[in-house]
Amino acid sequence: MEQTSFTPDLLKEGGDEISDITLRPLDLSDIDDFMVWATDAKVSRFCSWEPYSNKEDALNYIKNSVLPHPWFKAVCLNNRPIGAVSVTKNSGNDICRGELGYVLASQYWGKGIATKAVKLVAKTIFTEWPHLERLEALVDVQNAGSQRVLEKAGFEREGVLRKYLILKGQSRDMVMFSLLSTDPQI
Repeated sequence: MEQTSFTPDLLKEGGDEISDITLRPLDLSDIDDFMVWATDAKVSRFCSWEPYSNKEDALNYIKNSVLPHPWFKAVCLNNRPIGAVSVTKNSGNDICRGELGYVLASQYWGKGIATKAVKLVAKTIFTEWPHLERLEALVDVQNAGSQRVLEKAGFEREGVLRKYLILKGQSRDMVMFSLLSTDPQI
C-alpha cells in the first residue's frame, strides 16, 4: 500500500488541498452535513449550545438564526460544509467591533482548515463591512486549539478576562483576541 506523507498543504484524508476550503452561505439543504458537527459533544464543548439531538431542532436553528444572520457562512471542503464561521456586528458606540465565531467537525481538527477559514474571513470582512475596525474572538482558556487557530491567522492575544461568562453552568475565564483592519494580513 502506497503511503503519502503529510505536508502542511495537504489534508490527511483523500489528499484534498487546504486551498479547496471555501466559505458560502449555509442552507437548509445542508442539514445532513450540519448534523455531523452539531451533534458532536467534542465540537460543542466550548460553545454556548448543547449538541443537537434531532434534525427538526437543527432545521429550526438554521431557519430562525442562520439564514437571517448578516454574516454566517458554511466552511466547505470541495463545496461540502464541514463547519461554520460567523461575524456578529455590534451596534451603537460598539459598531466598530464585530465578534468572530467558528466551529469545525472534529474529524478535520489539526489540519489547518479552521486557520484557513479564519484567514478567509479576515481577508474579506473589513471590505464587506467598511465600518468594522476590529474583529475580536473570545476563547475559553482551556481551548488551546482555537487559540492556536487565531494566532496562526494573525490575531493578537490581548489578555485573559477572568470569570467573564457563564458557560454550561460554570464561570469561565476567556482569552480575548483581536485583529484590526489596519493589521497586516497573513
